[in-house]
Amino acid sequence: MGVLRALGDSFSGTLADQWKDIFTAGRFDEHVVVAPGVLQSTNRGRGANVRGSEGVITSGSLIYVPENTAAFIFSGSGIENVISQPGTYEYQNGQQSIFNGGGIGESLFSQMGERLGYGGISGDYKRIAFVNLREIRDIKFGTRGPLMYNDKFYGTDLEIFAYGSFAIKVIDPVRFVRNFVPPNVMSYTFDDPAARSQVLSDFLQSFIVAVNSLSAECRISQLPAKANEIAQCVHSDPANAGTWRERFGFDCVKVSIENIEFSPESRELVKQFSSNKMNVKAYEGVSVEAGNMAAQQKIAQGIQDGGLGEMGGMLFGMNMAQGLGPVGQMPGTPGAGAWPGQPTAASVTNPSSEIAPAEPAASASAVKPQALSLDDQLNAVKKLKELLDAGILSQDEFDAKKKQILGL
Repeated sequence: MGVLRALGDSFSGTLADQWKDIFTAGRFDEHVVVAPGVLQSTNRGRGANVRGSEGVITSGSLIYVPENTAAFIFSGSGIENVISQPGTYEYQNGQQSIFNGGGIGESLFSQMGERLGYGGISGDYKRIAFVNLREIRDIKFGTRGPLMYNDKFYGTDLEIFAYGSFAIKVIDPVRFVRNFVPPNVMSYTFDDPAARSQVLSDFLQSFIVAVNSLSAECRISQLPAKANEIAQCVHSDPANAGTWRERFGFDCVKVSIENIEFSPESRELVKQFSSNKMNVKAYEGVSVEAGNMAAQQKIAQGIQDGGLGEMGGMLFGMNMAQGLGPVGQMPGTPGAGAWPGQPTAASVTNPSSEIAPAEPAASASAVKPQALSLDDQLNAVKKLKELLDAGILSQDEFDAKKKQILGL
């Protein structure tokens, strides 16, 4: 019973495989890198080559090779032939056909006898697959954890997350099929997590190396504009993605950085840094004169609040504040208590004093200032200490004024 069935299958299979075949590439999408050859058996309902055996290619069959693809013909010995140029090719290494010049004896009876020995099927098994030679674009990547980046502008290590995509291109299709595509696979896409995982692992390792190599010259905000430099670093990395051409026959040809963001902790550090910098810049444009004026007002107000009275606090504060300049003056020294542009008491009472001859020393003793009492000295030192604590006076200024007040 089995022999009769095998005989019938041999006869019907041989007749069905006499038709010459037409093969072309299957549909490619953005991430498909290997697609099986598709048999064109019908056209708008017309066509009789619908019962041919799987894995049998008849001599005289046509193979259409589209642009940016390479056709692979596989047989029992592995890769039988590779067609890397677009065009239409005729295959002449298949089974004989009466439609390709073969005789009836060779094309029919010889094949029927061979198939009968295999239980009614052909001993040939050939397949056609097409490899995508264009860029495989928009392969998404993202750092799985925070990436440390030493930003020289901030002067510290910051944690960042990077997101983007990269593109690869098959350069050596034979090496790619032999070393990267799993055996006996006619369809392969980088949408498959198993296919993408190894590529992503190598890429992220090279991406981290490339990004850190730019930390000495680039701020974090400049990294998206350095995508070309990063792609070149990834391409030349001798340990990971840079070995793809040698190992797998494809290269990383483009890197696009879509977003770089801080971790929550680093974002808080940057905000604090920016806030402090703005506070410092707010005082950079203040002139020395304006700063001295503000200090004078604070000194006068502080002494007034300390209990010397409204007029006493005002006058005493003004006299003290005048000593904040580069040449300090104690109350009672020439010019003390006079505002810029105002004449002194001596110049008002005697306008011609500038050209008058010098008076004896006894006349100078008549304008000797009255010395501060002990309580006034202590209160003045106390107020100066408060100004020192508030940051208005420096330590050197405080020490100098204290010596002047105490007469040391």
